[in-house]
Amino acid sequence: MLARLLNKNSLFEDTEHLGRWGEKQTEKFLKRKGLKTLTKNYSCKTGEIDLVMVDTDRTLVFVEVKTRADESFGPAEHVITYGKQIKMARTARYFLATNNITDRPFRFDVVTVIVSIDSKTQIRHYENAFVP
Repeated sequence: MLARLLNKNSLFEDTEHLGRWGEKQTEKFLKRKGLKTLTKNYSCKTGEIDLVMVDTDRTLVFVEVKTRADESFGPAEHVITYGKQIKMARTARYFLATNNITDRPFRFDVVTVIVSIDSKTQIRHYENAFVP
């Protein structure tokens, strides 16, 4: 119990570390749902996508992960603004074009990971969270 608490404390000290930790938790969570990872932290000139996965029905899933220590300033999913959605859509189109993918359905999911010292980590998955 103490080791787990100390690990959580170290997460809060570095937001980049917290974000990467949340992405790993999200990948594990989605794999348990049957999705397979294509790539992590896909980056190109138009932006970055945290995870690109394939669902059981062969749909490509572009995943944005938001990890927070708390939600005192509002729900984590609210930081996925319209501008962020447009940027993700551009990045996804670039991914599809550079990988010559033309005949596959795709969607945009958002996963929030809320971790706190005194309670269990919460993971919320919003499938098809937005359509650009």
